Amino acid sequence: MTAPVVHLWRLLKWGRTLARHGALRGIERDPNTPAPVRRLARIARIGVRLPATPAYAVALQEIGPAAIKFGQTLATRPDIVGEAAARDLQRLQDALPPVPFAIINAAMVKSFGRPLDQLFASIDPVPVGAASIAQVHKGVTTDGRAVAIKVLRPGVEEEFARAIDTYQWAAAQLESMGGELARLQPRLVIETFKRWTARELDLRREAASASELAEAMAAEPDFMVPAIDWQRTTGGVLTLEWIDGIKLSNRDALLAAGYDPARLAHILVHAFLRQAIAEGFFHADLHQGNLFALPGSRIAAIDFGIMGRIDRRARVWLAEILYGLITGNYKRVAEIHFEAGYVPAHHNVAEFATALRAVGEPMRGMSVKEMSVGNMLDGLFNITRDFDMKTQPHLLLLQKTMVMVEGVATALDPDINMWETAAPFVREWIRTELGPETFVADRLTADFKTLARLPQLIRNIERHFPDPGGAPPAPPLREIEVVRIGGGWRYAAVALLASGISVAAMWALLG
Repeated sequence: MTAPVVHLWRLLKWGRTLARHGALRGIERDPNTPAPVRRLARIARIGVRLPATPAYAVALQEIGPAAIKFGQTLATRPDIVGEAAARDLQRLQDALPPVPFAIINAAMVKSFGRPLDQLFASIDPVPVGAASIAQVHKGVTTDGRAVAIKVLRPGVEEEFARAIDTYQWAAAQLESMGGELARLQPRLVIETFKRWTARELDLRREAASASELAEAMAAEPDFMVPAIDWQRTTGGVLTLEWIDGIKLSNRDALLAAGYDPARLAHILVHAFLRQAIAEGFFHADLHQGNLFALPGSRIAAIDFGIMGRIDRRARVWLAEILYGLITGNYKRVAEIHFEAGYVPAHHNVAEFATALRAVGEPMRGMSVKEMSVGNMLDGLFNITRDFDMKTQPHLLLLQKTMVMVEGVATALDPDINMWETAAPFVREWIRTELGPETFVADRLTADFKTLARLPQLIRNIERHFPDPGGAPPAPPLREIEVVRIGGGWRYAAVALLASGISVAAMWALLG
């Protein structure tokens, strides 16, 4: 177990790095930042000459790969961090300094356990993309197929393990303060982040995710997932079909090639809704650098390291919430929040419905450029405090991806109305999933299965009394010693300062 003094040293070093690059300036000025965090940010920059323009990407890049992943997430929230910061953070998506090819070559040989010329006819030593965890090279297989070869950066697993260990420790210190910080459940947020990155650090799991998503999206011919070359894939190397298209970030090139950006935006939104609501398994890193336009007005996605999964019960709630907001049925949206356990039962449903109306009504009938899903989510977050709603870590990926998809769609078509685009799909899915025929079929199936399991159910009830709460059970959290003021107030004060500075950037993510 890492000693607290080691965590303190890392946190102080990271906090000073953020301050040196002016990355804490926005937190100081944001009126929504808690006063203690704002004061800690000011203390962190004592003696630092601030740059004229904050260098967020550079600061997080210096801290390490785990911080870069946080930065990539924050890049999707210009409504929180601001447009300038979001643009700067976008550089973290696939434009990081690459690892020299000699090191990558050695890592591939070690991972495959045999010479590369037995697998590839050629590999371009210049990477086509370099990110926090891996970099990608174009290659040609021995049977003549063009492929993309994704290789983990050597040593990245150890770097992530050290960083997340300290994030967990810092989150425990913050949560122990109680109040608003405890409601946001930073420990569960970090635990969720840890699980996301664990999937990214095993490229076989990424390959499996891509394969699963391809099967799930068979009904969407306009959304393409590249095929996996399983014979050339290991835990440290992923080989997949080469995608030859135009990045959705290059709008000028799309127009020059004759693509209709509005059509591409519609396809993207529809594909995401099918993944998240109909399938319950979605690509959770749909930024412009991971999406390509292909001939025939199709979209191809790459980079399947971060995937989200939602069970059917949560998907039904999600669909009803979205449709309720689209149609103005705020009473039903409020009831769902109570049924799901997102709002404690001691609150009033009608009062919560009124609060939702204040968020939803201003945006109805408006285009994204006037009122967005991001603004809606921000408005919903503002009312969570009044109704004691805790952060739901299992929905963080979904919220992040919704804002990300909206950002890409808006860049393609500034006049898109996300509500009007989503409404037909959500309405049809609700009719199919919640209609009378489905209800009767589900009820008969459930009753039959229950009767068949009745003897075992009785035995289980005798041994356990499970809590049927609305949200999925939280993952187990390891014990972390909380520094207490008492036997060493100076030590506690330094711990508080360090943890506050380091996780200040995480505050925006929690928002």
